[in-house]
Amino acid sequence: MTPEELLASLLHRDGLMLVVNKPAGIPVHRGPKGGDNLEAYFEALRFGLPRNPALAHRLDRDTSGCLVLGRHRKALERLGQCFKQGKVAKTYWAIVEGGPTEEEGLIDLPLGRLDSTRGWWMKVDPLGQPSQTRWRVLGRGEINGKPIAWLALSPLTGRTHQLRVHGAALGWSIVGDPIYGSGRPGADPALQLHAREVIVPIQKNKEPVRVTAPAPDHMLQRLKACGWTGENPPAPQPITEP
Repeated sequence: MTPEELLASLLHRDGLMLVVNKPAGIPVHRGPKGGDNLEAYFEALRFGLPRNPALAHRLDRDTSGCLVLGRHRKALERLGQCFKQGKVAKTYWAIVEGGPTEEEGLIDLPLGRLDSTRGWWMKVDPLGQPSQTRWRVLGRGEINGKPIAWLALSPLTGRTHQLRVHGAALGWSIVGDPIYGSGRPGADPALQLHAREVIVPIQKNKEPVRVTAPAPDHMLQRLKACGWTGENPPAPQPITEP
């Protein structure tokens, strides 16, 4: 990642928030072991403000797509309330192994930490936090003789690894998942999970901000195998301050 690449990934900009198209394979912030991270390049997104924008939420290292940033303290407070109160609508695209037999449904399985030695790895736990995910099948296909499905996933709660654990618990792990599925770290395919769309009601008496991220290159083969026609949102137009 370079500052120029981060600028090129910008999907939305207004006086309160930014939305960038996060690439897969880079963490959003510096971890305990250091290393490259998206936050290190936020200075390129100041656009004249005295401080860098800041993360309003998180995406996993290997998840691509819409990532929301607040441009200043008051904006971050407002965004934080929107996310905490469940007012932000998020839709993810996922390619899963096999797939559900039904066409849509709701997963309602509480989640808790796997154990104290596994960091943020999670598991279904009756004593864990309430966790709900709506899902819908967008297409089905086959790769190398193995069935796959293309799903739209909408988390109603925001637990760590929620979509990955919920899918695995129902028998359709996300393709490329090295923790909850059959993927291997650094192997092809990479995790097939993409934050496709986010809808943020950040300003009262105004329409929510709706932003859609184009499908990433590492998912195209399987999306097309499931019937995706290759349609992506139009390229972002030059953005000026309101």
